[in-house]
Amino acid sequence: MGTRSTIAIQNEDGTVTGIYCHWDGYTAHNGRILQENYTDEAKVRELIALGDLSSLGAELGEQQDFDNLSTHNDNWCLAYGRDRGETDVEAKTYASHDDFLEVMGQEYDYLFTPGKGWTIERYFSGWNSVGSVPLAEAILAEATQEA
Repeated sequence: MGTRSTIAIQNEDGTVTGIYCHWDGYTAHNGRILQENYTDEAKVRELIALGDLSSLGAELGEQQDFDNLSTHNDNWCLAYGRDRGETDVEAKTYASHDDFLEVMGQEYDYLFTPGKGWTIERYFSGWNSVGSVPLAEAILAEATQEA
């Protein structure tokens, strides 16, 4: 079973463009990858341009055979469109972040705001949000709890 997440960027006009990611959406995996590897607007936009993902990687990577696990590069993103040839999986733009979240079913939401960075919003107990916090703070808090 996947830990579903959404990855989105706030656009200058107030709209939000985002994608779905099926696997490993939790803070210690997708959150850490985003915080460490996708920190500037251009790279975040390249990531989102891949469309919906099966899994997030530290690098965008190149096309790979989706169904042949032995050929996967674990550092690369695995995209439904690029790697499996699916359609209707491209990034979508919504009038607001709330509108984007309304159509997705995710446990974790990551939002990049240019000039500010990443925030994370987590959903538990019947999909109630526990509030948006800066991603760096969430990563640090989890690391402190594990120590």
